[in-house]
Amino acid sequence: MVDWGLAVAIGSKLAGEGPTVTRAEAGSVVAELRADAVRSTGLVRDFTGLDAPDGTAPLLVVDRPGWVRANAEGFKVATGPMMRKLVEKREPHRISQMIGSKVTGAEVGGLLGFLAGKVLGQFDPFHDPAGRLLLVAPNIVHVERELDVDPSDFRLWVCLHEETHRVQFTAVPWMRDHLFSEIEAIGETLDPGSLLEGGLDRITDAIKAGRQGGSIIDMFSTPEQREILDRVTGMMSLLEGHADVVMDDVGPQVIGSVKEIRAKFTKRRQGIGTLDRILRRLLGLEAKMAQYRDGARFVRAVVDKVGMDEFNAVWAEPAHLPSKAELTDHDGWVRRVLG
Repeated sequence: MVDWGLAVAIGSKLAGEGPTVTRAEAGSVVAELRADAVRSTGLVRDFTGLDAPDGTAPLLVVDRPGWVRANAEGFKVATGPMMRKLVEKREPHRISQMIGSKVTGAEVGGLLGFLAGKVLGQFDPFHDPAGRLLLVAPNIVHVERELDVDPSDFRLWVCLHEETHRVQFTAVPWMRDHLFSEIEAIGETLDPGSLLEGGLDRITDAIKAGRQGGSIIDMFSTPEQREILDRVTGMMSLLEGHADVVMDDVGPQVIGSVKEIRAKFTKRRQGIGTLDRILRRLLGLEAKMAQYRDGARFVRAVVDKVGMDEFNAVWAEPAHLPSKAELTDHDGWVRRVLG
């Protein structure tokens, strides 16, 4: 149903190679990022109280094509529940007749190619057995040059955020399985027929809505799916906001220019062009930016109110994760979880 090889080929071509560096410079960047990721583990543990076991979730410093390959593998796993649902309904042949694996492969490749030039780092929870951490070296170099910030400070700042994600998923053993169960739940709600009927019209409507902030995800969400997506939004906002708090609050201890970096980085997010902004909205990336903001506010508010030790009750079980509504009602979460 999806030509993954074609997706990787198209995505890698669209992604480009990134900034020009010498072989020696590239080697130095990779070595520094690896060292910064290792250093970040202890900094994250001391600040958050989360202790991740050693030897889990390997670190990969990759180029843009490497990120595309890794995420194609992740997409294949993430879409597994939907594919199984279609097989159960005996729909693959009908779908392949209508759209074809090469068409879907090209679409996925275009998405990966667009994102590959923007992502600085990522925790990939879909890689067995415990996930893996990806740092995209050319993008980190590109942004540090664009912002004109201290390269060593910026690299450690990025590593603090991404290493926090690795710690979240490896120190909290149920987190990965919980994410998989939510994806499985979405797959169970899919109606293969409805995905095919009027699909082009839905995408066209999503493009129009994208100018006002809608996304393709919104167009394909039933009420049941929205309920699941709201739970996932609460979880992902917590993870992203928690990582942002770590990178900014630990930063002053070890990163002299952290305030300058944050100010310039935030301004850069606001300065994207019109086409880029529409694409981000269509793909739901504007919502992801809100996750950073809302999640960080939630974490700071709860920690300020009850302290880090009490806040860490959020990691005890899935029921303790904040709902989407509780992201802006931290007192409600405190009452529900901490009594």
